[in-house]
Amino acid sequence: MPTTTASAVLGVKPLGFPWETSDPFLFCAYHDDAYPKSNGKLGVLPAALAGREIGQDFSRKDGWSMYHGDSVPGFPAHPHRGFETVTIVRKGLIDHSDSLGATARFGQGDVQWLTAGQGVVHSEMFPLLDANQDNPLELFQIWLNLPARSKMAPPHFTMLWSGQIPRKVDTDAAGRKTEVAVIAGALEGAGKPLAPPPDSWAAQPQSDVAIWTVTMEPGARWTLPAAGGDGTQRRLYFFKGASVQVAGRDVQPASVIELQADAQVELVNGDGIGEFLLLQGKPVGEPVVQYGPFVMNTQAEIMQTMQDYRRTQFGGWPWPDSAPVHGTDPARFARHPGGREERPDPVSGKIAA
Repeated sequence: MPTTTASAVLGVKPLGFPWETSDPFLFCAYHDDAYPKSNGKLGVLPAALAGREIGQDFSRKDGWSMYHGDSVPGFPAHPHRGFETVTIVRKGLIDHSDSLGATARFGQGDVQWLTAGQGVVHSEMFPLLDANQDNPLELFQIWLNLPARSKMAPPHFTMLWSGQIPRKVDTDAAGRKTEVAVIAGALEGAGKPLAPPPDSWAAQPQSDVAIWTVTMEPGARWTLPAAGGDGTQRRLYFFKGASVQVAGRDVQPASVIELQADAQVELVNGDGIGEFLLLQGKPVGEPVVQYGPFVMNTQAEIMQTMQDYRRTQFGGWPWPDSAPVHGTDPARFARHPGGREERPDPVSGKIAA
């Protein structure tokens, strides 16, 4: 029988920046920015930029950062090779553009899954659409490693719209609810799992990769089911809430909890809404050599990557500037390489192609 005792908790650490991860995950950043009202041009009012080191601003001054943007916050064009980015947007919008020719505006629970593979350049800008009130943004960006056999796979652009993402709501004996959004992996009762990109480690049957967000009402009880794979690593990130008991152990917020993956683990939320991110998977188990936005298996491959990027720019940048934004219409959309378009209906969630 799966254990449910405190021994299921292997360790608890405070969250840092970025969040500590384990193989097959390389990186997890949580951005929670209370952006002010805009300048009417999707950017920040000049007065609000005072005292900031524009282009390198991770300060969280006044509760937000510019990152590498100068007027519109965000991350202008930058390259990747050898891994995948999974971007989960909980509040606000992201404007994406890339060297494949794809563009998108997504948010409000949408997820973008980008296989960098042999090389892609993309920008991720955070347009401030409202000139009359604040523009909050909340998102996770997760880097998922690719095995050596897939590091030079063709780049692949995938959108997982909020209305497509499987969800499960469990109610405990006291009527308190827990909702789980299943971005990757399978959860009994949540419906058919989504298909990861074809070259992803998550697409391998043995990988046991799961990416879930969990939201618990005050006082709710919920049991995290045991993972299925031998050797799976599992971490639970408690990023919002007052307190939680994990397998009987009291845990304070802003903690990462390493769990025994083959254990059922009961969570008992404290006062207030409790919010968690679950990352689990079987390790790729290969050497990791990282240089900035490139992740390969050897130093020689990193040197080759740098040479390739200098020579080819990974296909070049087809947009007129390094930080494109997509206008004032808040409607979400994606234009895929080759021109196919998707637009989720804001009410029904159905996708118009």
